[in-house]
Amino acid sequence: MHTNVYLHFSGDCADAIKFYEKAMGAKTETVMPFSGAPPSGNLPPEWKDKIMHGSIRVGSTSVQVTDAPPGMYARPQGFRVTLNVDSPADADRIFKALAEGGAVQMGIEETFFAHRFGMVTDKFGIPWIVIHNKAM
Repeated sequence: MHTNVYLHFSGDCADAIKFYEKAMGAKTETVMPFSGAPPSGNLPPEWKDKIMHGSIRVGSTSVQVTDAPPGMYARPQGFRVTLNVDSPADADRIFKALAEGGAVQMGIEETFFAHRFGMVTDKFGIPWIVIHNKAM
């Protein structure tokens, strides 16, 4: 058994994928538009090119992504996706990129437990923690 994160977007999943490729070096694995699925009477025609299912690789982790159909999107709450990065420089760079157009809850800084730790919600509404841990 293993766990994956499945991020839902409100129609801007393709833009989010491009953003994550640039911001954190994500690699696109799969993109399946709604047009590849059997016809559905519940989906507006303008959604045919929206992403029904996608997968991006962030470091060694596969993150699933989708455009939630109209009326089914809910803004994420109650969790944060954590990026454990390899260096303070990586933490600073990635945090700055994720903060562009987003909202910083805690600026990236050194703490008693991490060389770098910060919390940000990106411009797509996804809440992140960026951390470079100290050896314990």
